[in-house]
Amino acid sequence: MDTEDTQVLALPRSRTANERLHALIPGGAHTYAKGDDQYPDNLAPVISHGRGAHVWDVDGNRYVEYGSGLRSVSLGHAHPRVIEAVRRELDRGSNFVRPSIVEVEAAERFLATVPTAEMVKFAKNGSDATTAAVRLARAATGRPRVALCADHPFFSVDDWFIGTTPMSAGIPSSTNELTVAFPYGDLAATEELLTRYEGEVACLILEPATHTEPPPGYLAGLRELADRHGCVLIFDEMITGFRWSEAGAQGLYGVVPDLSTFGKALGNGFAVSALAGRRDLMELGGLRHSGDRVFLLSTTHGAETHSLAAAMAVQSTYVEEGVTARLHALGERLAAGVREVAAHMGVGDHLVVLGRASNLVFATLDEHGQPSQRYRTLFLRRLLAGGVLAPSFVVSSALSEADVDHTVDVVAQACAVYRKALDAADPTPWLAGRPVKPVFRRLA
Repeated sequence: MDTEDTQVLALPRSRTANERLHALIPGGAHTYAKGDDQYPDNLAPVISHGRGAHVWDVDGNRYVEYGSGLRSVSLGHAHPRVIEAVRRELDRGSNFVRPSIVEVEAAERFLATVPTAEMVKFAKNGSDATTAAVRLARAATGRPRVALCADHPFFSVDDWFIGTTPMSAGIPSSTNELTVAFPYGDLAATEELLTRYEGEVACLILEPATHTEPPPGYLAGLRELADRHGCVLIFDEMITGFRWSEAGAQGLYGVVPDLSTFGKALGNGFAVSALAGRRDLMELGGLRHSGDRVFLLSTTHGAETHSLAAAMAVQSTYVEEGVTARLHALGERLAAGVREVAAHMGVGDHLVVLGRASNLVFATLDEHGQPSQRYRTLFLRRLLAGGVLAPSFVVSSALSEADVDHTVDVVAQACAVYRKALDAADPTPWLAGRPVKPVFRRLA
């Protein structure tokens, strides 16, 4: 191997910081997707700060960053309009014994942005919102089972979902039995599931789109199935919200769910999520009805004023500056560039860019065309060495065309090494340690 193949990035301060993290925090991070096992051995940078589309690690290295904050920072770090809105609230107090006027202003702004919903309740994370949606569906229907899309990777940290993953330790089997799964894009299989559990399924929950577009008529077909079988249709719009359109996938595709959940891009990194939907369902968690009360969402910090101010600033920025269109344009430039250099280097069938332009991911395939964590490790090592931090290719609007072009240049260099590993039918010499690992696995 030549020196290009053996180029390494030294991160001594990050390595020390990672040891401190593991000593005090289970998993070394507060989200498993940020764990150092997701990065090549000894190449997991610990971040010092970020500005726009760039971040700096504690070793002083600067990176062009993708997938910022697990897709939450879609406007770029420390966006001036968001920061100014937050600053205005900080010296006014953040939490009170009664609702703040900011709460109703944020609700009005959200419902104007997502007009398919009639009521909204805010929380701090996506799991609270999706679990509240499931609880509401069970209360409204009187049914126990949850039907979730088996092809979508994550819905909640709560038992109804985590029990279906390889990390199901600590969750009773009786809980797991109440969650069933349907495949994305297959209406016949979903109808068969609903017929098999006729009168038992409270809801269908899915991401309306991910790395593939919904087949023609699919979402409308799910709407019809849910209506016919008397269950609640829930769209998890944590990712699709704002990236597909300001009103999410439901706004783009024109299919209205009963309930939907938003988060991530809603706060540009500030902690805010939302459960929204039909008034008759949402009001079951309120005070203006005569039926059994539903403990919907009751979070001490759910209406923290500066996070709601951030959310309002994000929505204004998206609408006034055409952010969704910019995300798509940047993603299209990146995808075209990566595909071109991958093909030129002879790895176009092995480094595969997937997804909507505003939400790109990549797959790394081995010499047999199978997904490979070892080739992913090789690829990530080369990206990091070139100053690109990219667990995905999810763009933020803060990226410049120069950032994208630099990324494509680094990808080209990585593809040259990828080709050599494929020719050798063994990427091991280029890994310099253990491969990266999937988040959901049974053993640590």
